[in-house]
Amino acid sequence: MRRSRGLTAALALSLAGAGTGLGLVLMPEASAITPPVAFTADELPTWQPNGVVFAMDQADGTVFAGGTFSAVRPPDGSAGTEQDAVNFVALDAATGNPTSCKLDFTVGDGTATVRALAVSKDKKTLYAGGYFGAVNGTPVSSLAAIDIASCTPKASFHPSVPATVRALAVTDDTLYLGGDFGTVEGQTRERFAAVDAGSGALKPFTANADEPGRAIQLSNDGKNVLLGGDFFSVNGSNTHALAVVNATTGAVAKTYSTIPSNSVVKHIAADATGYYTGNEGSGGGVFDGRIGLDTSFNEKWRDRCLGATQYVLPYDGVLYSSSHAHDCSLENQFPDGKRNFLLAQQTDHQGAAPAPVDGFVPSPPKLGWHPTANDGIGEGIGPRVMSVSEKADVKYMWVGGEFTLINGEPQQALTRFASTGDVGAPTTPVASAGSVKPGEAQVRWRTSYDQDDSKLTYRIYRNGSATPIATVAADSLEWERPQASWTDTTVKGGQAYSYRVTATDGAGNTSALSANVSVTVPTSVQSYPDKVRADGANLYWRYDDTVSPYVADSSVSGNTGGVQVAAPTLRQSPGAITGTSTAMGFNGTTQQVYSDHRQSVGAAFSVETWFKTNTTRGGKLIGFGNNTVNASGSYDKQLYMTNTGRLVFGVYNGSARTISTGLFETYNDNKWHHVVGTQGPGGMTLYVDGQNKGTNSAVNSTPYTGFWHVGGDNLSSWPTRPTSNFFAGSLDETAVYPSALTQAQVKSHFDLAKAPTDTVAKVVASEDTYINQGAPSAAYGTSTQLAVRGSSAYESYLRFTLPAAPSGQVLKSASLQFKTSTQAGAGTADTVSVVPVTGSWSGTGTTFNTKPTLGTTPLGTIAGVPDGSAVQNVELDTTAVSAVLGSGYSLGLTSTGTDAMWLWSSESTAADAAPQLILTFGQK
Repeated sequence: MRRSRGLTAALALSLAGAGTGLGLVLMPEASAITPPVAFTADELPTWQPNGVVFAMDQADGTVFAGGTFSAVRPPDGSAGTEQDAVNFVALDAATGNPTSCKLDFTVGDGTATVRALAVSKDKKTLYAGGYFGAVNGTPVSSLAAIDIASCTPKASFHPSVPATVRALAVTDDTLYLGGDFGTVEGQTRERFAAVDAGSGALKPFTANADEPGRAIQLSNDGKNVLLGGDFFSVNGSNTHALAVVNATTGAVAKTYSTIPSNSVVKHIAADATGYYTGNEGSGGGVFDGRIGLDTSFNEKWRDRCLGATQYVLPYDGVLYSSSHAHDCSLENQFPDGKRNFLLAQQTDHQGAAPAPVDGFVPSPPKLGWHPTANDGIGEGIGPRVMSVSEKADVKYMWVGGEFTLINGEPQQALTRFASTGDVGAPTTPVASAGSVKPGEAQVRWRTSYDQDDSKLTYRIYRNGSATPIATVAADSLEWERPQASWTDTTVKGGQAYSYRVTATDGAGNTSALSANVSVTVPTSVQSYPDKVRADGANLYWRYDDTVSPYVADSSVSGNTGGVQVAAPTLRQSPGAITGTSTAMGFNGTTQQVYSDHRQSVGAAFSVETWFKTNTTRGGKLIGFGNNTVNASGSYDKQLYMTNTGRLVFGVYNGSARTISTGLFETYNDNKWHHVVGTQGPGGMTLYVDGQNKGTNSAVNSTPYTGFWHVGGDNLSSWPTRPTSNFFAGSLDETAVYPSALTQAQVKSHFDLAKAPTDTVAKVVASEDTYINQGAPSAAYGTSTQLAVRGSSAYESYLRFTLPAAPSGQVLKSASLQFKTSTQAGAGTADTVSVVPVTGSWSGTGTTFNTKPTLGTTPLGTIAGVPDGSAVQNVELDTTAVSAVLGSGYSLGLTSTGTDAMWLWSSESTAADAAPQLILTFGQK
């Protein structure tokens, strides 16, 4: 509306199949600038006018820009001084600098402006339209012809146009114009006319419209002209905003009646496959998007995004557009919210077009090209006009308008983007890791955003290694960044692993490494989460995340992550189920989590969560809605709490269908409770704490696309609506299923929440040192590195204070974790043994000459450690370690070979540096 983006491993990928191998490319890697996009989103230095640019065209590497301004200045931070430029500037397409061509468009009364520019086919003449009375002092009347070579107005070309000219189109011999005028050369020509391209003499062409003309486009065969504007009739024929007329006579050839009366056509463009319109409107029911027409002028698709489309530019199969699109819900894209000013989409559907929705075929999807702008000055529209120019084999996309910012940096009215030189790196992935069974660790991350690459390549690094263990390609857009995931099937129960992820675009620009995320693989299956996954959850939020704003999806393959709003409290403990899993806290006023991509929900579904609260203001626990951060306009499939603590499960199928707990069945007692709502062929059912609390016969709900919300969203008009839309309390173990869970499944989930789980203890070395045969009297207790070698000997010693086994549990596994240092050749080809230290030692006093005695039976070994700094795990003899639980215990690292291994000591400040024991306890 107006003003209104190594090691050999058996690997599994949940995003797209499975595979095996080192650094395996599981999907094709991204290529430079994701095709078919032809331009980067990195803005280039460009001189900038001090007003608004309304019109552009180009010829032979020179870009012409017209509008309402008086001067141009260098890009911010660049050398140079401001130059006079009265409503017109010519610029070098490759440098962005003004050329020597200077033209002043002036008027004696009012404010002069240039609103349309068109270059002749032979590139010799530039036509300008607008509201002005002279060009460089040569008298004209809102229409002028400029000799491009000499940069001078053609004095012989001066047709009289008494009002603003807003659109131009030129053939070999005819110049078509549209605007606000009612006469040309004193003869009636209402809003559209044609003159001789050489002399300016009026032509017989007559296409009289009742409201302003804003757009003109010649048909590909030259036989017709497409007209756009505000009009409701042309030559007496009813047609609103768009018409096709005969190019010679102006006789109406085709009319249109499907553009709403409160919308207009601002621009029309063409390519070999058809024609495209940019539309703007104001008020309810407006059409603000784009229309694609075939070569017979019939509509082939309609983009119903809201946000005042000003210009459309088809180029190499992509339709670029300038607008301030803020709501593409009807296209199943971004919901109403922030403005998106520059967009790209394919000109046609690839393959069969989708079925019509509300009588219109949806548009081709948006592509990964997303420079940002702002509303700017004037009407606050943002970008208004676009043009592509080529110089020295580089193509440049130029954009003009009212904006004052591009990609967050000051830049007014003009900017440009090149076909080469992509320099912007993707955003850093936000990663998470989890494991619910031995032999499997799931690494998840929120896909990154890159302004001009929708397909990015992700590399996953394990245990600090510099070599990726897996490579994954995934798609993302600015407004849709779904979770991607990869499953590591080479992990061992009882051992800890850490992961980091990078994102790389097609040009090789790489993000920073994600924050380190770690997971300890259990020695036995974790009953509750394993059951949720086995029962088919396609969204499973466990709230064990350590970094905002991402919530990981732990389902097998749903990849529906969450996005936190207003920073809910992370890692609240204890959570709803046994073990170390944590909950998330919500303040009841602003905080929520919404799912990371738009989706639909089938006729059968289940929603499940655990909650704990003492609120008396109620709020939504989980529900489905058609917006993200802003309140949804469509919302149901929800569980919410009333002010008194009763629970309600509801869907909407023409009316609200709800099930509530009893009048005295309230759950705001600050204890953990389990609630499930299901809908399927048997109707709706509400379960609380494993018990059926009510049913009804509703078997469907109104279909729409949207997002899952946890912790809050609109509840307006729902029965027993609480005071607050937002829930104050803790939520845990939230899951959504594409089926109706059975009562047995629900009861199983409730019961398994108290099932025993592993207890993991990580014990960091309290003291460490090494001895060196080559310096037999030296002590190394303060060194940041330790060393192991057989000859000439290095031995390392580690001291730990071991905990006793928790009550009712025994040691299930034990492993020593250490990290090789960054020293060159820190790895070893030899086998390193871990043995008990039976003699006494100290970090400050032990030397080679006073080294302690060691046990002869290894507790564990590691055969060969690759060079490069990375975390290593050594499985230890569980029986031997069990015997010394609850006491002080020392371990020695020895070797019989000649290839030294260097590892970080507990004195080091490197990440994951300190040696530690990983002890996993479980039921007897």
